[in-house]
Amino acid sequence: MNKFVLRQSLLLLLTATIWGVAFVAQSVGMDYVGPFTFNAVRNLIGAVVLLPCIAFLKKQDGKETQKASDKTLLIGGVSCGVILFIASSFQQFGIKYTTVGKAGFITAMYIVLVPLLGLFFHKKVGLRIWTAVLLAVCGFYLLCMTEGRFSLQPGDFLLLICAIAFSFHILVIDHFSPKVDGVKMSCIQFFTCAALSALCMLFFEKPQMSQILEAWIPILYAGALSCGVAYTLQIVGQKGMNPTVASLILSLESVISLLAGWVILGQKLSTRELFGCAIVFSAIILVQLPEKK
Repeated sequence: MNKFVLRQSLLLLLTATIWGVAFVAQSVGMDYVGPFTFNAVRNLIGAVVLLPCIAFLKKQDGKETQKASDKTLLIGGVSCGVILFIASSFQQFGIKYTTVGKAGFITAMYIVLVPLLGLFFHKKVGLRIWTAVLLAVCGFYLLCMTEGRFSLQPGDFLLLICAIAFSFHILVIDHFSPKVDGVKMSCIQFFTCAALSALCMLFFEKPQMSQILEAWIPILYAGALSCGVAYTLQIVGQKGMNPTVASLILSLESVISLLAGWVILGQKLSTRELFGCAIVFSAIILVQLPEKK
């Protein structure tokens, strides 16, 4: 593995870690505010957090190049923001109507959908990666479907749509990230997602400032770290990486959320769940091994 791939993989692993730990904040925040309100505030915070970073990292480019870059940047940022709005909205509602285990398993199915959708965009996927995907799916089943059976509920369908949307999100980032500034595109996507969430919030929910203030800790964590830091790391970390490999690393979010519950909240893992963790980690290691030429 060369240094570039190792660095990008570590950035994506850090992203998954932040998302995994943020699952607690996301669940607690929903006890105080509605899904659209939560997403609107957290994405607004995520965008605002990035503004000083953009000012600090601002570079002077040629006018013609800058104009072309700005157009691509706007298209990429808005496209990512719309897809992120769809994915996060379905995820928030889905979590309300199904178990946490099913939510983790179904959302993580984007690891299968990314290579399937990638075929339509002429993204080559080798046997080694398909084997890793199969291993990861088996591992997630052991991790999340602790009852040993699979039965669909209304919330499960919402989460399946969420997984499909996140698959497109990864592929859109893969398309635009090499062409534009990742931090700027991330900021635009958060403002877009926040605006769409706020619009739905005003139509379908009755937000109160007192409720938002009561949930300020989980919202701040979800906004500043999960959005502002993690999604930006995703865009930067995906640059130059195979999107299927990236999705496999990012899917560690579900494993890390279980480990965080074990370490932080004292929730013990069963032998079945530990075995599932081992299988998923083996899948991640498999995709990182150098290919024979």
